[in-house]
Amino acid sequence: MREVAGKAPPRSSALPRLRPLFHLVSRVLLGLAGFMLVPAAVDLAHGHPDWRPFAASALGLAAIAALLFRATRCDMSGGLTIRQAFLLTPLSWLAVCLCAAIPFYFSQHAGLGGSITHAVFEAVSGLTTTGATVVVGLDTAPPGILLWRALLQWLGGIGIIATALAILPALGVGGMQLFRTESSDRSEKVMPRIRQITAAIVMTYAGLTLVCAVAYMLAGMGPLNAAAHALSTISTAGFSTADASLAQWESPAIHWVAIIGMLAGALPFVLYVRLLRRDTSILRDSQVRAFLAVTLVATVLLAAWLVSAGRYGVADALRHAALSVVSIMTTTGFASTDYTGWGGAATGLFFALMFVGGCTGSTAGGIKIFRFQVMAIMLRGQFLRLLYPRGVFPRVYGGKPLPDDVVGSVVAFFTLYFACYGALTILLMAMDLDFLTSASAAVSMLSNIGPGLGPLIGPSGNFSALPEGAKWLLCGAMLLGRLELFTILILFMPRFWRG
Repeated sequence: MREVAGKAPPRSSALPRLRPLFHLVSRVLLGLAGFMLVPAAVDLAHGHPDWRPFAASALGLAAIAALLFRATRCDMSGGLTIRQAFLLTPLSWLAVCLCAAIPFYFSQHAGLGGSITHAVFEAVSGLTTTGATVVVGLDTAPPGILLWRALLQWLGGIGIIATALAILPALGVGGMQLFRTESSDRSEKVMPRIRQITAAIVMTYAGLTLVCAVAYMLAGMGPLNAAAHALSTISTAGFSTADASLAQWESPAIHWVAIIGMLAGALPFVLYVRLLRRDTSILRDSQVRAFLAVTLVATVLLAAWLVSAGRYGVADALRHAALSVVSIMTTTGFASTDYTGWGGAATGLFFALMFVGGCTGSTAGGIKIFRFQVMAIMLRGQFLRLLYPRGVFPRVYGGKPLPDDVVGSVVAFFTLYFACYGALTILLMAMDLDFLTSASAAVSMLSNIGPGLGPLIGPSGNFSALPEGAKWLLCGAMLLGRLELFTILILFMPRFWRG
């Protein structure tokens, strides 16, 4: 495939045309400026002076984005080439992250205001739905800051769904081409136009968020806390309004609302649209069934371990185990207790689950469950060929033949993921961080989970104590993991720029 949309342009060794890319970025920044007015209004209503940085940032960003929009206006009827699409993805995410950090930098909250590193880290963590934080004193933070953090995660979540459905399959990144024909075919069966399916997904996303917020309020949360946690739950992001995360509310009802909401956010949103059209294929989807099976098995095993160790009764063990496992599997990062104190077996289980992630087409990060399914199919075929050298064993995924290019892309993704993971771990250890902190931070950032393991960055800590260099390195890792590695790393190939 030579392009994303439109007719293929003639071959050229020139740089990709940047004018349409900057025009598209300006549109996104205009939308971001509009959302900045929401926390400004909340702070103003609460009489907090932090409304001024939000309002000034919104007006300044809107002015700059409007000028960029006008200066880069061009004919885009021909679509984007593959090189332009590869460049647009990291360019737009980087621009939004940097601009979203502006209100943090000018806020009066200690630890954020005046620190470029902390402001950028918090913005990147929010938009990539990672949920790692450097903010201390969330319980007394201004309402606008709390809402802005949650809004960034919610916006990042819908951006991730759009990227996973519209861009990555067309570029064939990491085996995502497996969902190109499938998602477009299904979209055509549900609704005739891509704009309609996009609108349906956004409405479904917003509807789930609203339902989650109401459920949180019915379970005992206040309106602001319920809204912020709903935005973070459906986006599987994990920013909380309290330093202790969900442990602040020792309420089984709140914890079960979070569990159900996180699971909902980790399932493919295209299937929700089909479900609204009375198509129950979500119950038969291979990814969904595998994801739920792994989650259920891990929860039962962990709950049994906690009961046998005498830490909790059956009901509490099941609740804490379910919330912790679902939080890690969906890459959300909420915590109802410090699970790093449950012993080595539990820590080992959580470390393994950090690599898995949720379903493609959802807001969850990680390697993604479908890639593990593809690898399992390959390994099964390899073992069968060893037993029956002359046998023919077709590779089938979801009832359809598994193309060779998908298999190769998945193998390449696994190779690159663990190469990046190893390099990131070594670099963090070179900054005098211990192995557990370095190894868990590396996988947490690449999988966009949030908290790591150990006392420093575990569920009872945060990332504020890390060296400045480590925070910038982890910012890059969050973007790298969120954009599926290849989309960013391909920009470092000289051949990409030669055409």
